[in-house]
Amino acid sequence: MSWFHKIRIWSDAHHPKILDIIRMLLGVILFFKGYVFLKNAPYLRYLIIDNNIIRQSPAMITALISYVTYVHLVGGILIFCGLFTRLASLLQIPIVFGAVFFVNILTSYVNSELWLSILVLGLLSLFVVVGSGPLSLDKALLKSQDW
Repeated sequence: MSWFHKIRIWSDAHHPKILDIIRMLLGVILFFKGYVFLKNAPYLRYLIIDNNIIRQSPAMITALISYVTYVHLVGGILIFCGLFTRLASLLQIPIVFGAVFFVNILTSYVNSELWLSILVLGLLSLFVVVGSGPLSLDKALLKSQDW
């Protein structure tokens, strides 16, 4: 039995339903953050350039903006629905890690988004381990395969 299968069995046995509601709220937050980045790409470009996250290569900056925006949008929907939750959460972690340690901490003013980013990072890490839970499309698709 692989370690992934062991984690999946453990998380299915120890998953309270309140975590499904928290997972859905996390998906909504990530989706709307992606929507804000989609509508306000110059702000995201400013954050990347101002905090020296990557070199001044226009192609790299555009690729990073696209990655951040679309992973938040698609990942938020997937996390909300409970479909491929572990994968979607795993793809979100580098983005939120960068937001916590390269953007929010480095600002000189009191930043209220720092605490939200830390909370989101913790929740994403949690959902990488525990998965989507009983109220999810993953669980519904697994039950339909048992027929």
